[in-house]
Amino acid sequence: MSQPTIDTNSYKQHPNDTGSADYQIACLSARILHLTQHLGGHKKDFSSRRGLLKLVALRRRHLDYLKNTAPERYQKIVKGLGLRR
Repeated sequence: MSQPTIDTNSYKQHPNDTGSADYQIACLSARILHLTQHLGGHKKDFSSRRGLLKLVALRRRHLDYLKNTAPERYQKIVKGLGLRR
């Protein structure tokens, strides 16, 4: 079974970017996708489920920040990652 992946490098503002909200949201989305697939086969892994919920909340905070500061970048990343916001 092949896993869908997210190209986080396409969301960098510059080559050494690790701190922009766009890149952090992309990285969080990749980790969320990986944990979601893991939990599909390990239904009783409650510590990973808790970590997943924390990552989702952190991504939501980053998205809220981006929506308030740069709406055009927010729309681009929501559309690019296929998020339901």
